[in-house]
Amino acid sequence: MQFQQAPPDAAIHPASTAEGPREPLWSEQFAADPQGAYTRMRQRYGTLAPVEIAPGIPATLVLGYHTAVKILNEPDRFPADPRVWQASAPADSPIMPMLEWRPNAVRSSGVAHARYRSATVSALDGVDLHALRVIVAETARPIINSFCEDGRADVIGQYALPLMFGVLNGMLGCSPDIGARVTQGMVMIFDSTDADAEMANAMIGEAMIELIAMKRTQPGDDITTRLLQHEEAGLTDEELIHALITFYGAGIEPPRNLIGNALLMMLTDPRYEIGQSGFPPSARAALDEILVKDPPFANYCMSYPRQPVLIDDVWLPPNQPVLISISACNNDPAVNNGDYLNNRWNLAWGAGPHSCPAQSPTMLIAADAIDQLLDALPELQLALPAEQLGWRPGPFHRALASLPVVFPPTPKL
Repeated sequence: MQFQQAPPDAAIHPASTAEGPREPLWSEQFAADPQGAYTRMRQRYGTLAPVEIAPGIPATLVLGYHTAVKILNEPDRFPADPRVWQASAPADSPIMPMLEWRPNAVRSSGVAHARYRSATVSALDGVDLHALRVIVAETARPIINSFCEDGRADVIGQYALPLMFGVLNGMLGCSPDIGARVTQGMVMIFDSTDADAEMANAMIGEAMIELIAMKRTQPGDDITTRLLQHEEAGLTDEELIHALITFYGAGIEPPRNLIGNALLMMLTDPRYEIGQSGFPPSARAALDEILVKDPPFANYCMSYPRQPVLIDDVWLPPNQPVLISISACNNDPAVNNGDYLNNRWNLAWGAGPHSCPAQSPTMLIAADAIDQLLDALPELQLALPAEQLGWRPGPFHRALASLPVVFPPTPKL
């Protein structure tokens, strides 16, 4: 595949301003059947489709796996810095907190990106995975005890969310009070159609200022302290705030949805039932599969080409969002042959210089969280048919509104 820059008089391909309405990725209809929408778009447009990621905010959605990999590995042509686009975008859009420029690794390019990412990777490298496994178990136990005698629970709201909240607070050295405010703000941002963007940003920023001040006087063996002490990057207070926002944004919402999506599959797919051997289903196998079939970040990895670029016979317009459909690309018939175990080709973690550096701890937390729950409540079942479950609308996530389950009332652990 070759990328070409447009000559000065080039016309943008009609696919970028296609006749008819763009697919609204923010709608409840899209949330109810995203795979159907991806199939329709692929049939009509091929590898690149015109979409809306919020009312009045157009973007190009990448549906082809090989096209996505090429884009993700061409950061010079497809920079992640949105500031030129942002200057003319509606500032009051509820989706803006997910897209606006921040001085962090996710929203930067070139030298700035390398500096921010070096601090992030170094902070993650200091995480002791053996100790993290203990933290997950110790966090899960009292949460399970809070509902195990009831015989019913919502796995998303009562288990996955407080578990990720507790584990991440421990990794960051953050007090529960500060973490609770950050979590509330992040949920508002991801539920972008309902969020008050200004309120969410202010809530998160104030909490991060408190966390940084606390770690300056009470340093510890935690991610926040390691970010503060990373001399090579030399992060300013503003940069520290946005680095921590990245950790919270990536460390609570997507993992809780990963746990929920994987557990839903395990409770509904006969392949994950306990067999004659008596062994429980493999949480890691379910995670590997769901990261391909229904990843928690369905559409993400935004970039903004500075000039018109020709890809797959389509001229992409300059300074407009290009969004990778991780879910559609993972399910692209050109690459998906149904072999999900230990697949290293899936794009759930991104690819190229912006790929997620937290794969190992995230997979450990999610797998252990599911194992802890099923070990404690082995007869766990859905409380209603899977087709009656609701999905939260939003252009980026694939997130259950709730995952109600039932089980025999069980004594506390």
